[in-house]
Amino acid sequence: MANFYTDIPEIKFELENSPLMPRIVELKERDFADRDEYADAPQDVADAVDSYNRVLEVVGDITANVVAPNAEDVDAEGPHHENGRVRYASKTYENLQAMTQAGLNGMTMPRRYNGLNLPVTVYTAANEIVSTGDAGFENIWSLQDCIETLYCFGNEEQRQKYIPRVCNGETMSMDLTEPDAGSDLQSVMLKATYDEENECWRLNGSKRFITNGDSDIHLVLARSEAGTRDGRGLSMFIYDKRDGGVDVRRIENKLGIHGSPTCELVYKNAKCELCGDRKLGLIKYVMSLMNGARLGIAAQSVGLSQAAWNEALAYARDRRQFGKAIIEFPAVAEMLSNIKARLDAGRALLYQTARYVDIYKALEDISRERKLTPEERAELKLYNRLADAFTPLAKGMNSEYANQNGYDCIQIHGGSGFMLEYACQRIYRDARITSIYEGTTQLQTVAAIRYITNGFYAGVIGEWEQQSVPAEYAAYAERLKAMNARLNACIASVREADNQELLDLAARHLYEMTAETVMCHLLLHNAVQAPELFGKSLNVYVNMAEADVTRHATLLEHLDVEQLENYRRE
Repeated sequence: MANFYTDIPEIKFELENSPLMPRIVELKERDFADRDEYADAPQDVADAVDSYNRVLEVVGDITANVVAPNAEDVDAEGPHHENGRVRYASKTYENLQAMTQAGLNGMTMPRRYNGLNLPVTVYTAANEIVSTGDAGFENIWSLQDCIETLYCFGNEEQRQKYIPRVCNGETMSMDLTEPDAGSDLQSVMLKATYDEENECWRLNGSKRFITNGDSDIHLVLARSEAGTRDGRGLSMFIYDKRDGGVDVRRIENKLGIHGSPTCELVYKNAKCELCGDRKLGLIKYVMSLMNGARLGIAAQSVGLSQAAWNEALAYARDRRQFGKAIIEFPAVAEMLSNIKARLDAGRALLYQTARYVDIYKALEDISRERKLTPEERAELKLYNRLADAFTPLAKGMNSEYANQNGYDCIQIHGGSGFMLEYACQRIYRDARITSIYEGTTQLQTVAAIRYITNGFYAGVIGEWEQQSVPAEYAAYAERLKAMNARLNACIASVREADNQELLDLAARHLYEMTAETVMCHLLLHNAVQAPELFGKSLNVYVNMAEADVTRHATLLEHLDVEQLENYRRE
């Protein structure tokens, strides 16, 4: 029987072979404080990793044997809009039931709320696996992650009220965007007013492009401060569907991810609760929410790339032309190799980012329970910066790779790829949104550029360059040093120009050069440990990245302030 975890050894490698994992386990388990109180709590690091493997095997089994077989029917049927409510595609309910019965909700939540207390890295693996089966369903199931924001910023009464419900299978959404406030969330105008008589808050207005918008529990960004028009007037609220007051005006008719209902919502005096402090909704809480969502989209993108690889490889082995399988043609073999190289490189970046997030979030959580030691505070600061810097790389690059891999998967299928009976067309359509929602690739570039210009990435890459590698990989290490030197020269040149418009134009090129150099190092590290898994991808990806860095550098070396007029389109 197929299993989307055990059949993909690269995921297990990322789970078991990082030197950061023992630290992650110790922090998440609070030095195994739960082992005497909860029967499922691990006794030590090895026991914890074994538990993670067993959970992911269940995820892999359900995805391969329930979610993936249902994907085409869900895509064809889609959700329905009935009397102001959403009814999922019929087989979406089968998927949700299978996940709930297996206890795969509230994955990162503490055991005291009926959660599984799993690290973000393990939850990220689960997201990737489910996305390989059906990215649209993953959008519904993975929004359980919204509970992290309530856990971090809500009060204990709210945690006790809502977290067990999510752990038991209730769904969530984050209601942020509006018709006139997409990426510019400081323009949100949904009105929140305090009802003195009933001692609660009320919401009035509308939201648009809300994923899983008819969920059980919503986190809502709304304007609580009358007369304000910027982010300082926004707060975060919890809306419980049981209280009523919110209707679905319509479900968007989308290009892809058909199983995931994207809704326009109307709030009519809807009762809600303030989450955290007033005025921090955008400034603090949404930033936390979005970083988690962006890591989730990075995992979704890797899952889609894995799906594209699976479909492309199977078709190329089976399809015969001119008396032989098309995988034997160099042009097809090259496309396949490129898909796999981008997949392996992007996955390495995804899990490195997840591990950084794990350490900083665990320490942040511990800081709510006790005062951190000076060493712990320094560790928290470091990993917070690493997570903040690497998240936009992981989200932006993997979403772009998912799009390219979906495109190449169709190309390998030839004319058959244009036919709806092949899964590659669904993968291609589903991938398209990944570089748009939760912040476009252009916004990921904006988030990353300060870490490029202030030398933060350069410092990380420099540390990696100091690590010794076996003699057979020395040539790769030298090539990566040359790539990094060219990147640093381009950064210095752009900085010396001291022109914001030039920096804005150069940013995407510097972003891709940086991300590719980072992924080369991560893939080199993996190949040294497991050449049978990553050796071929290392060779292919370094060739691709080297050519890309040269292309970007050539453009930037010929770009100056005087040429900016050529890029203006009034």
